[in-house]
Amino acid sequence: MEMLKSVSQAFKVREIRAKIIFTILMLAVFRLGCCIPVPGMSATALQAMQNQSMEGIMGMANLFSGGAFSNMTLFALSVTPYITASIIIQLLTVAFPYFENLAKEGMEGRKKMTAITRYMTVGLALIQAFGMTFGLFRSSLIESSVLNYFVITLVLAAGTTFLMWLGEQINEYGIGNGISLIIFGGIIARIPADIASILNKVKSGEANFISVILFVAFAILVVVGIIMVQQGTRKIPVQYAKRVVGRKMYGGQSTHIPLKVNQAGVIPIIFALALLQFPATIAQIIPDSGFAKFYSKWLAMSGNPGVWIYSICNILLILFFNYFYTAITFNPVEVADNMKQNGGFIPGIRPGQPTVAYLSNIMSKISIVGAIFLAAVATLPTIVAKFTVFDDIRFGGTSLLIAVGVALDTMQQLQNQMLMRNYQGFLK
Repeated sequence: MEMLKSVSQAFKVREIRAKIIFTILMLAVFRLGCCIPVPGMSATALQAMQNQSMEGIMGMANLFSGGAFSNMTLFALSVTPYITASIIIQLLTVAFPYFENLAKEGMEGRKKMTAITRYMTVGLALIQAFGMTFGLFRSSLIESSVLNYFVITLVLAAGTTFLMWLGEQINEYGIGNGISLIIFGGIIARIPADIASILNKVKSGEANFISVILFVAFAILVVVGIIMVQQGTRKIPVQYAKRVVGRKMYGGQSTHIPLKVNQAGVIPIIFALALLQFPATIAQIIPDSGFAKFYSKWLAMSGNPGVWIYSICNILLILFFNYFYTAITFNPVEVADNMKQNGGFIPGIRPGQPTVAYLSNIMSKISIVGAIFLAAVATLPTIVAKFTVFDDIRFGGTSLLIAVGVALDTMQQLQNQMLMRNYQGFLK
C-alpha cells in the first residue's frame, strides 16, 4: 500500500510524472523490439528449437532477454554483453592500477570508464552474435551465405548497442537504472505465460486449487524474504573527533557505516549459473554423445540424482562467489584509512589495523548470512519444481531476486526525487 501511495503522489508532480511516462515508453520500445525477428532466419526452424529445452547458457540468455533469445529477435542478446563488460571493468579496477586510478578520479574517471565499457560492450556483442550465427542458430538460417551471416551478426550487435543507449536515456531522463529496468522488463514479461501455464494445469487436472494456493504462498514468502534481506544492513557506529580550524570547530558528530547483508547482490548467482550451465550448453551442441547422456543423469536439474548434485554444486559456487565478490567490492583497509584521515573512529576500536580487523570480521559474519540467503533463493525453486507439477514455471529464484531488487531500487530513487522536491519547496 505504501508503494502505491508513493506512486500516486509521484504522478501529481509534473516533472516526476514525465520521467515515469518516459521510462514506460522506453520499456515499451524494448518489448516491441523483442517481437521483431532477425532477417534471414527460418521461423519454422526457430519454432522447432523452442519446442526443445532451453537450458545451459541459452536458458540464462533467454531469462535476461524475456524470451527474445529463443525467438531470435532484434534484442536476442539483450544487455548481457554490457553486464559482462561492466563486471570485467570492475575486476580490472582491482587488478590494474590504471583502472584503479580512473575510479578515484571522480567524474572524469567515471566518464572514461563508461566509454571503455561501451567499446567493450560492442566488441563482446559482435563476438557473441558471431558465435550465435555460426554456432547455435546455424541450422535455422534460410541461406548460408556470407552476406546473410554478416547481416545477422550486425543486426544482433546493433540491437545490444541500441539497448545500451536506451538504458542511458532512462538514466538521464527517466526513473531508475536503465540497464536494470530493461532486465526487469524482460523478466516480468514472462509472468503472463507462467500464469497461463498454471491455469492450464488446473483445467487439465494436473494441479488443484490447494496446490496452486500453496505455490503462491511459497512465492510470496520468498518475495518477503528477499525484501527483508535486500533491505537489511548492519550499521557500524562512527564518531568524529572535534577539531578547531581558525575560529570554527568541526567534527564531533556521530554517524554510521551501513554494511548491506547482501553486499554482492545477484552477481554470485549469475557467476554460478554461468559455470553450471556451461556443460548443458555442450550437451545441447552434441546431443547424441556420451557426455550428453552423462550430463542428463548426473548433472542436469531434471536428472536423478542430477538435481541433487546440481543443487549442491550451485550452493557451493554461490558461497564461493559471494565471498569473492564481497572482497572485491568492499575494502576494509580503504574504509579505515578514510575514517582515520577525517578524524573518525569506531567507538571502542583503535584506528588503523584494529579497525581493519574489526570491519573484516563483521563483513565475514554478514557475508555468511548473505551467502546462505542467495543459495536458498537460487536452490529452493529448483527443488520445488522437481517435486511439484509446476516444473515448467520459468520465473525462478534468480528472476525473483533480480525483479525485487530492481523494483526496490527504483522505488527508492522515486522517493528520493519526491523528497528533493519537497525540500526545495520548503526552502523556498
